[in-house]
Amino acid sequence: MRHEPNWRIPVGILGLLLGLAIYAIVIARYVPSLVMGWPVLLQTVVYLVLGVIWLLPLKRFLIWMETGRWG
Repeated sequence: MRHEPNWRIPVGILGLLLGLAIYAIVIARYVPSLVMGWPVLLQTVVYLVLGVIWLLPLKRFLIWMETGRWG
């Protein structure tokens, strides 16, 4: 249990927001031109996968924010 604030939490939150913004801009910029001619259901699957894939490294990142270790 943490008893005093640490610098990793605000830095981690800012890093997470910046990373998500960059990820969203890259996806919004490049993916539509790649999937434009695909069937709508396939496009939906692509966007669902891309919308969830950013969660994969989130657990380790949150652990780092809280403990200072990556695992």
